[in-house]
Amino acid sequence: MDLKKTTLGIELGSTRIKAVLIDERHRPVAQGDFEWENQLADGIWTYSMDMVHSGIQSCFAALRADVREKTGQELTTVGAIGVSGMMHGYLPFDIEGRQLAEFRTWRNTITGEAAGKLTALFGFNIPQRWSIAHLYQAMLNGEEHVKDIAFLTTLAGYIHWRLTGEKLMGVGEASGMFPIDSAKLDYDEEMLKKFKELTGADLRGILPRVAAAGESGGVLTEDGARFLDPSGTLQPGVPVAPCEGDAGTGMVATNSVRVRTGNVSAGTSDFAMIVTDKPLGVHREIDMVTTPAGMPVAMVHCNNCTSDINAWVGLFAEFAGAIGAPQDKSSLFTMLFNKALEGEADCGGLLSYNYFSGEGVTDLDEGRPVFARKPDASFTLANFMRTHLLSALATLKIGLDILTKTEQVEIEKLYGHGGFFKTPGVGQRLLSAAVGAPVSVMETAGEGGPYGMALLAAYMLWRDEGETLEDYLDDKVFAEASSSTLLADERDIAGFSAFLERYRRAFPVEQAAAELV
Repeated sequence: MDLKKTTLGIELGSTRIKAVLIDERHRPVAQGDFEWENQLADGIWTYSMDMVHSGIQSCFAALRADVREKTGQELTTVGAIGVSGMMHGYLPFDIEGRQLAEFRTWRNTITGEAAGKLTALFGFNIPQRWSIAHLYQAMLNGEEHVKDIAFLTTLAGYIHWRLTGEKLMGVGEASGMFPIDSAKLDYDEEMLKKFKELTGADLRGILPRVAAAGESGGVLTEDGARFLDPSGTLQPGVPVAPCEGDAGTGMVATNSVRVRTGNVSAGTSDFAMIVTDKPLGVHREIDMVTTPAGMPVAMVHCNNCTSDINAWVGLFAEFAGAIGAPQDKSSLFTMLFNKALEGEADCGGLLSYNYFSGEGVTDLDEGRPVFARKPDASFTLANFMRTHLLSALATLKIGLDILTKTEQVEIEKLYGHGGFFKTPGVGQRLLSAAVGAPVSVMETAGEGGPYGMALLAAYMLWRDEGETLEDYLDDKVFAEASSSTLLADERDIAGFSAFLERYRRAFPVEQAAAELV
């Protein structure tokens, strides 16, 4: 294999750090990963930076081993590298590069006051997850470290900085830090001025520089190469694409960057991204971000998706082991997901709320997983699993209804990707039931964000002059891609509607649990 004709995408996701190496035909040829979980420390959802460092190095080592096993070669170089990560959050550093506060992830719902005040000031929705909300909340809290901030970034921005020495990021990732002017492909100048008038802080001095897809993000330095690969095998000098957020790489991985296309990424969190060509009203439930090329995107982001499902599958695995019939986790997931399709369309009267953490769409600052049923409900395994799968999509559906019904946003194509869609046909069918529209899943959907990041690195390296990201993906990447499209039947659609009506009506149960449990 000619290593110069490969590109590498690395994504720091919620539960895994994953690396995907693709060849010049944009096919995945090797991968590596590292499993991790966030921690709730002193009321803050975080990942320790020691784990960030060891995790990305372990992931790259696993990729090197996979390349060696498949080709007999050492991974000394690649054509280009790109890094992606969980969007939003808060990572401040001082002038010497010292970290000033623990990494505050997208999952935190501790910035309500700041988010509300900035939304009113800007006339633009600022969700609690956004970096600017975290910064302003720290100011409102009078946190001591704020006066020393010289650089504010995200997880992907931090890793990019470590690899290249460059304080920059892709426009899609930047759009989760501060609002973007899509015409200028830069932070919104009027909002920057308003923030400076409000606080005295000049954000131009501390936010990363913005770069669009296809632009150079720098090159891998000697220190960056040793950071990623302490073995010394990887050599410096590799071109590095601007880092991107998991929302943007998900759009790329599913070819959902054109106007009126969209995708749903479903894993630990779930979010829908719909590329739009018109301005929308201000809705607390809707983020306005951008594609990696800078096009406006309406985003419905939900903090909670599969964590509760994972917990229940873990319990079933523990039970199987206790009775002397241990089950492979992957096989257990497949069996239980398929079992859900045998359940009644409305889940037989069962109900669950999958909230491990707070949820902005439904205005909860804290979450409590809740399962409830009436005594006469049909309590079967099939209904139980279907309940949890529909619960994972319920909050997303509440947000999407604002886009499609209130704002009349058209969706011509909807793609699914992420762990929720790994079992063929199941998550796809239930999402279709939720949105009442066809849902497509590509054969590369399981690769998700790191694959999308590798494609962005390829676009930087191999695009023709003047070729847009949309055309590159259509013509060179997905022209012959294999995908499946599925439309739920009327029974499934009606069943989801009945479940969601019950879910909304009983929502005070979840609110009470958050207050009392």
